Amino acid sequence: MAAKLIDGKVVSAKIRGEIREAAEAFKAERKRAPGLAVVRVGEDPASIVYVRNKLRACEEVGFYSESYELPEDTTQEELIALVERLNNDDKIHGILVQLPLPKHIDEARVVAAVAPEKDVDAFGKLDAGHLCLDEGNVLPCTPAGIMEMLKHYDIMVSGKECVVVGRSNIVGRPMAALLLAADGTVTIAHSRTPDLGAVTRRADILVAAVGRAGLITGDMVKPGAAVIDVGMNRNAEGKLCGDVDFDSVKEVAGYITPVPGGVGPMTITMLMRNTLYAAKTSAK
Repeated sequence: MAAKLIDGKVVSAKIRGEIREAAEAFKAERKRAPGLAVVRVGEDPASIVYVRNKLRACEEVGFYSESYELPEDTTQEELIALVERLNNDDKIHGILVQLPLPKHIDEARVVAAVAPEKDVDAFGKLDAGHLCLDEGNVLPCTPAGIMEMLKHYDIMVSGKECVVVGRSNIVGRPMAALLLAADGTVTIAHSRTPDLGAVTRRADILVAAVGRAGLITGDMVKPGAAVIDVGMNRNAEGKLCGDVDFDSVKEVAGYITPVPGGVGPMTITMLMRNTLYAAKTSAK
């Protein structure tokens, strides 16, 4: 029996409806909409698509948005100066600097320049610390979106074996922290893990987030497991695909996310939720 599809578009639509209602209430009270500024440097094709989708989501939920498309040769000082100006702009409640940045710019310094109360990506050290202490209100968008999908499909985390493949600060590490906070027993696997399949076959919940097309195959999955594919890759034919070999895994897993249409819509929806929270908790 093929796995049940975890449809990120369906879950996202439900949550965006709730955000839209809350944004209307915010506007009625504050006489302004929640505001998000999105900054892109250079012409990375994926970043162009991501930024466009984020701005569309702002329009959908009734947010005010500003978009800054800066040339590839923008200096680090110029970028940080823009971030600091947005930090002091009352119309803007959230700031998102689209990653990756050109190689001559220090991403860590740029992320650190974003005011903590406007860090709606939750990439800064303050939010990372809150996450580790299970105190966070603004959570990294992709892991938070995955937790919402698991909740929507009544996939219990408590007491389950959870394996996260990937250890990035954007997905892998915060994903492990959220699963642990939900009482999962968590293992992080990565490029140095020997016999990856032996580790992934233990998982009741398997999250693949490494950026390698088709890495996870059917023989690496426990029968009935929930498989969450964070990957966004292009195969040899140029077709969009994830880190999971969908065709082989769907015959083994109990639940599976598609690519596209799985995690992606949820990531942007959580960005909208974080921006709403930032607006609600702002002084102005």
